[in-house]
Amino acid sequence: MLQPPHSSLQVAAVPAQRVPARDREVPAREREQDAPWHTEAVCRRDEAGLFFAPSKEPTAARLSREEAAKRVCARCPVMVECREHALLQPEPYGVWGGLTAAERRVVLARRRRRDLELQKAARPAGRIAQAG
Repeated sequence: MLQPPHSSLQVAAVPAQRVPARDREVPAREREQDAPWHTEAVCRRDEAGLFFAPSKEPTAARLSREEAAKRVCARCPVMVECREHALLQPEPYGVWGGLTAAERRVVLARRRRRDLELQKAARPAGRIAQAG
């Protein structure tokens, strides 16, 4: 779906979607309701180079670029959908939904821990109910 980080920075971070011929006759307003979330992504417009690191990028430049990308994400109407996409895929590179790859790894680790804790908490309750 995305271009690898070593590709041209001129390519949009989120791919364009082709509109099937049968849907071209449907008014744009109606199509928007069924359109994929990324059709509304702010990063599709002109700042795609902010979202992926060039090779051998110095740390200070990377941090500055990531902060600029996060500012773009902050004004995006589909930031939550983008973030969830990146967490579910999981996307290994770039800034998605206002999170860097490292930040997404932390979120995923926390979700895994939470899920394990919920599973552990559910087990004793089930055993008590069976014993009674």
